[in-house]
Amino acid sequence: MSGFLFSDEVPESPTNNIVDTYWDILVVDDEEDIHQVTKLVLSGFKFEDKALRFHHAYSAQEAKEILASQQNISVGLIDVVMESNHAGLDLIRYIRNDLENFDIRLVLRTGQPGEAPEESVIRDYDINDYKNKTELTAVKLKTLLYSALRAHRDIQTIEKHKMGLERIIDASSNFLQCSNIQDFASTILSHVSAVMGLSDSEIYCAAAVNHQANAPTKFKLLAASGEGVEPHNGSIPDNVQKLFVKIHNNKTSLKTRNEYIGYFPSQEGNETMIYVSKESDLHTMDFQLLEFFANNIALAYDNLKLRETVKDSQKELSYILGEAVEKRSKETGSHVKRVAHYSMLLGQLYGLSHYHAEIIKLASPLHDIGKISIPDHILNKPGKLTDEEWLIMQTHAQQGYEILKNSTNEILQCGALIAHQHHEKWDGSGYPQGLKGEQINIVGRITALADVFDALGSERCYKPAWPLDKIIELVNNEKGKQFDPKLVDLFLNNLEQFIEIRDRYPD
Repeated sequence: MSGFLFSDEVPESPTNNIVDTYWDILVVDDEEDIHQVTKLVLSGFKFEDKALRFHHAYSAQEAKEILASQQNISVGLIDVVMESNHAGLDLIRYIRNDLENFDIRLVLRTGQPGEAPEESVIRDYDINDYKNKTELTAVKLKTLLYSALRAHRDIQTIEKHKMGLERIIDASSNFLQCSNIQDFASTILSHVSAVMGLSDSEIYCAAAVNHQANAPTKFKLLAASGEGVEPHNGSIPDNVQKLFVKIHNNKTSLKTRNEYIGYFPSQEGNETMIYVSKESDLHTMDFQLLEFFANNIALAYDNLKLRETVKDSQKELSYILGEAVEKRSKETGSHVKRVAHYSMLLGQLYGLSHYHAEIIKLASPLHDIGKISIPDHILNKPGKLTDEEWLIMQTHAQQGYEILKNSTNEILQCGALIAHQHHEKWDGSGYPQGLKGEQINIVGRITALADVFDALGSERCYKPAWPLDKIIELVNNEKGKQFDPKLVDLFLNNLEQFIEIRDRYPD
């Protein structure tokens, strides 16, 4: 039996070199001096080697016209009082509600704070920061831009990988129809460009197999894709052949600036090789996805369990997305794995079908995905949050829902529900909707208990890890308050199984 390998990467941005070069900033203010000072202070500003490109609007109406023609605005710096005393606030609602644009980071800048009190504005409007113009020094403005652009970049990264996951899931039905390895390899490679969001001219892929016992360096080309590739030509380009020999000798995958060469041996003595070359640089997340999918599809074919491997792919992508958020908040990636397994176990104990419990397991790592929209100084604050900071922190539940809600994929739909409801409480005192009892979907109730159990037992920037007896005491005390009473009983009566999961996935 022979194996194969697959690659996945999502585009950094639309295939537009100008978009790749700049961060687009929208300045909305009716005072020309504000526009000029903003440009002056931020002249020469760069984030991740990309400069700023300014778009200027002197009224809310002009801003709407710019937003209609410019789809890549990263940050909006918006005044409150323009053609009316609340024009800026109306513009914010238009962006979020009418345009349904939740990616752009919105910063309210006002010279008349009395017209827009900070606490009420943060509470009632979906903004990412509030600044008084008189307090916004050059250093503070640059700090604000760094934080906003970092959050926008993370949202875009999550969105692109979500799209990649959806494309991979959509393509899985074609994989299952393959009758042999050549069909399988060709089908996978035919989807690589689509999954990565690139044209065929931007990427070259090749999959090959080698049987070590017969000819240690005689590689058979299974499939290749890319500009200039002849489908029926079985020869491997010399430069690719040399790399295949190198990874065969080293028995390990190889990464270069813009190449990935995957190595995957099978139990039957076969070696599967894949070569992926991209015109621009491959990044860390690209390599992670390439490595994961390549390895799992190779193993899946070896064991004739492609359907199970696709499911594993979904799970690992959920972990990757969840871990991206955990790493940004300086928490351990093992947290999302433990929460996933706790959630599946709770679902099974509750009486859910194995299929439903498995969906919760795959979706629960996405519970805190909305935290990518929370500024670093709040997310990683070691002390207690202020009332205003806490209001901003609470928005992560709604933001996570907004990121995932439009997906038609069952796992991401479940993830949207979990992100939205995992901070709701059984007695109705939770957020963001104040749902009560069984108004909270079972997936939200399950993840809420799993998340709290693990979070309390883990060290965070604002607290040490709790001992187990103290955690059990809190869970018991919150029965019927924060947590579903039935789930608490199931948890406490099967505590040893949850401890076993905790020990299996240490930090």
